[in-house]
Amino acid sequence: MMIRFPLLVLSLTIGALRCRMAKAESSPDSGKGYTLASVREALVRQEDTIIYGLIERAKFPSNSHTYDENYAEIKGCGSLVEFVVMNTEALQAQAGRYKNPEENPFFPENLPPSVVPSYPFTEILHPGAASININKSIWKMYFQELLPLLATSGDDGNYAQTAASDLSLLQAISRRIHYGKFVAEVKFRDAPQDYEPLIRAKDREGLMKLLTFTSVEEEVRKRVEKKATVFGQEVSLNSNNGDSGKRKFDPSVASQLYQKWVIPLTKEVQVEYLLRRLE
Repeated sequence: MMIRFPLLVLSLTIGALRCRMAKAESSPDSGKGYTLASVREALVRQEDTIIYGLIERAKFPSNSHTYDENYAEIKGCGSLVEFVVMNTEALQAQAGRYKNPEENPFFPENLPPSVVPSYPFTEILHPGAASININKSIWKMYFQELLPLLATSGDDGNYAQTAASDLSLLQAISRRIHYGKFVAEVKFRDAPQDYEPLIRAKDREGLMKLLTFTSVEEEVRKRVEKKATVFGQEVSLNSNNGDSGKRKFDPSVASQLYQKWVIPLTKEVQVEYLLRRLE
C-alpha cells in the first residue's frame, strides 16, 4: 500500500491535469489559434469546393421537374429538391453534422437529434452565432438567380441526381457565407477598439464600411474566375493546357456568384454576428 498510494495520487493528479487541459481546449480562449490568415486560407480552400460544385451541377440541364411541386406530389415536402434536402439534412443531423458551428441547415425545424457522441469543437464564436442562419436568402438566390445562369435549358430525366448536386452546391455556398462569423470574430479580436463603438451604437452602415475592402474583394473575384477557367477545362491528351475551346461551364458564373452574392451575404453575416458580439 505504501507503494501503490503515491502511484494512485500521481494517477489522480495526471487525470485532473488532463481534465483541466480538455476544458482549456474547449474554452473560448482556445480560439487564439484562429488568425485572419488562417481564416482566409480556409476561405480560399472553400472556393475550390464551390467551383467543383458548379461544375457538377452544370452537367445537368435545368430539369424543371426537380423543382415543380406538382410533379412529385410528395406529401409535406413540396418539390423533389426539397424532399432530398430535408431528408438528407435529417440523416446528417443524426450523424452529428450540425454540431459543427461551420454548418447551418436549410430546414432547421426538421432536424432530429444526433445519435453519435459530440466532438469537442473549438469554441471561438460568441453564443449569439447560433441564431444567425440566412439560408432562406441563399435558397432564394440559388434557385431564382444563380441556377438560371448555370444550367442550360432541357430535361434529361436525372431529377434525383440533379437534386443531389443542388444540395452539395447549396451546402458549400452556405458554409462559405456563414464562415463570415469566424471572419468577424477574428477581426473583432484583432481590433476591438474599432468595432465596439459601432456595435454599441447599432451602426450597421458603419460596420459594413469597416468590413469592406474593395481591393481584396476584387482579388477574390479574379482568383475565383481564374480557378473556374482552369478547373472547368476539357482536358485532352493531345494538349498540355487542355482544350481551350471547350468548357464544362462558363467561368464568369463563378465570378458573378462571388461578386453579387457570396461576398455581400458574407458581410451581412459578419454584421449580424458583430451586433450580437457584446451581448
